Amino acid sequence: MQFGLAKHVIAILLIAPLLTGCLERGQPTMVDTSADDDAFCRANNVAVGSNEYVNCRKNRDVQRGNANARADRAQRNMAEQMLNNPVRP
Repeated sequence: MQFGLAKHVIAILLIAPLLTGCLERGQPTMVDTSADDDAFCRANNVAVGSNEYVNCRKNRDVQRGNANARADRAQRNMAEQMLNNPVRP
C-alpha cells in the first residue's frame, strides 16, 4: 500500500511543474518601463516634475497603450482570418 502512495506522490511531483504554465491566465506580467521612460524624458534636459516632463511621460504611456492595442488587434484579426479561411490539405 505504501508503494502505491509513493508512486502517486512521485507522479504528482513530476507533473506539477508542467502544469504551472496552465495557471497563468489573462494579461502577461507587466514590465516596469518607468526607468526607460524617465531616461528618455530626461534626455531632452527636462527637469523632473516640470510640465514638459509630465507631458513626455504621458505621451510615452499613450504610445505604449496604442502599441499594445495594435498588437491585440493584429492578433484578433489573424485569429479571425484563420477561422474564416481554413487551409485544408
